Amino acid sequence: MEERASPQCDLDPARLKEILPDGPGVYLFKDSSGRVIYVGKAKNLKKRVLSYFRPAGDLPHKTAIMMSRATGIDFILTSVEKEAFILEDSLVKKFMPRYNIILRDDKRYPCLRLDVNEPYPRLTIVRRIKKDGARYFGPFSSALSVRSTLKVIERVFQLRKCKGRELPKRTRPCLNYQMGRCLGACTRNVPVSEYREVIRQVILFLEGRSNELIGRLKKAMNDASEHLDFEKAARIRDQITAIERTVERQHVVSRRMEDQDILAMAASGELVKVVILFVRKGVLIGTRDYTLRNSGDSGPEVMEAFLKQYYPREAFVPGEILISEPVADLPAIMEWLSDLGGKKVFIHRPVRGEKLRLVKMAVTNAENLLLGLSADKEKDLLGRMQSALNLKNLPRRIEGLDISNFQGAMAVGTIVSFVDGFPHRSGYRNYRIRSVGGIDDYGMMAELVSRRVSRGDLPDLFLVDGGKGHLAVVQRVLENFASIQSSGQFPGNVHEIGKLPEAISIAKESENGLEKGDKIYIQGRKNPLALKPDDPVLLLLMQIRDEAHRRAITYHRKLRSRRLMESALDLIPGIGPKRKRILLKHFPDIQAILGAGADVLARIPTVNRALAEKIVTCLKEHEQGA
Repeated sequence: MEERASPQCDLDPARLKEILPDGPGVYLFKDSSGRVIYVGKAKNLKKRVLSYFRPAGDLPHKTAIMMSRATGIDFILTSVEKEAFILEDSLVKKFMPRYNIILRDDKRYPCLRLDVNEPYPRLTIVRRIKKDGARYFGPFSSALSVRSTLKVIERVFQLRKCKGRELPKRTRPCLNYQMGRCLGACTRNVPVSEYREVIRQVILFLEGRSNELIGRLKKAMNDASEHLDFEKAARIRDQITAIERTVERQHVVSRRMEDQDILAMAASGELVKVVILFVRKGVLIGTRDYTLRNSGDSGPEVMEAFLKQYYPREAFVPGEILISEPVADLPAIMEWLSDLGGKKVFIHRPVRGEKLRLVKMAVTNAENLLLGLSADKEKDLLGRMQSALNLKNLPRRIEGLDISNFQGAMAVGTIVSFVDGFPHRSGYRNYRIRSVGGIDDYGMMAELVSRRVSRGDLPDLFLVDGGKGHLAVVQRVLENFASIQSSGQFPGNVHEIGKLPEAISIAKESENGLEKGDKIYIQGRKNPLALKPDDPVLLLLMQIRDEAHRRAITYHRKLRSRRLMESALDLIPGIGPKRKRILLKHFPDIQAILGAGADVLARIPTVNRALAEKIVTCLKEHEQGA
């Protein structure tokens, strides 16, 4: 991508008219502190940027506010418009500008992968599609749906289930062979042609070509009967019955047997709900929804932002995308997504017929979901939480706390923040535990809470991942700070705190090794509070707890990987403190260095070719020794 960047320019329309080019590119508005507050893409930079310099009354409300805070602008000229799309998406992810619509859910949907280049391939669940010659099927709307599909395939088709690219070396076949669910290629001399027929059946099933598959199976069943192989004929008959039952449960929504995504949105106040219906080969296989915060953007602007941010991160782009809102820049977006998906992609806002019916179905879904996410509903949920947990204040801002360590070593603490029931990622924090040595979860939690409280700007509620003991530790820390605050004598590292938060804890209860559910511990209550498994209050608390736990585990693994890398680098002759710092700055772990190879390492300052090869050799030996 050929790009030409400009230095930051003042917002002088006359000056901008002289220096802004007429070509495609990306522009970045900045505030007085130099922070990027908006990123936009333009087919013609000069026309697009100058369109912002109109009287405030002629601009949309949000745009007028943004322009009142903007003091400078950068622009990057690209050679073609498609490159501007890619650059815009990258810069929005990098800067998370305040006045852009941000799609925060960055999860990739799962797919099924089948490497048809292997003699005896197996199905695996993946979240990234690579150009490796394998067949990919999906995306599925959730991990549950892809696992359910895989379970049906494993029950109906004689595909191998054993893990690994190569066939395992066994002396006798596994139980799946005994049950007639695998051909047993690991111990039997199964011809590749026979296994390929199973692969063809699985592909037909995953492509939704059930009628063609059932026809092939019926022919195979009749052939087996004519050869008096009644056991094989009975097994194929059972396959046909299982497939027909599965097909009966599928919701056919289109007779055209196409791959389609149907995108629709509904808005209420600052909340926007976008719903995607996934149609594959005419069958509705799932749905996904996103909640966006809107500060005055029109429906077409929200839909355009969603299209540009959603599909670059997805593994699969269907041939047709139906939308509920008109989008001004559709030809350029279609061309860009066609390049992204490797095929012609058509985006259309239907006005009649079957496609309009599908869009209306998606709109109805979005509207119904939005009813449960209105501001009143959010307050109702928080009000229910306040009542259920016997809290003094409405818990609008909740922070989840968790710690992670390995036998007391490299202990870390993390805090996640939720505001009005939604993640508030600017409030997320990681901490290295400094004062506690050995296996002392309570001491680590006490340090985490002490350091968090000393920062001030506290939430309404602390949610602790742990039981009654963890909660007691947090309460002692809060009581200590309360006494400090009442005395007015603050230590040097503590500023005036303000209102201290309340605290509860959540823990999984088990009996005889079996989990019984999650219990809530509340100060002053002897027994834990047991909410129903589907209670919205419990589900929100579990979401916060799980997010804190995920972040703690991820941060701890990152530190452990970095520590292992540091110790491995110490063993390499010629690597001193300076070179070690440079390598740690460029690479997160040993695998990253090995993946880069000697050629890339040799281009790093202070590392020559001989040292680069030595680094790779030593790290490989360290990996094998580990």
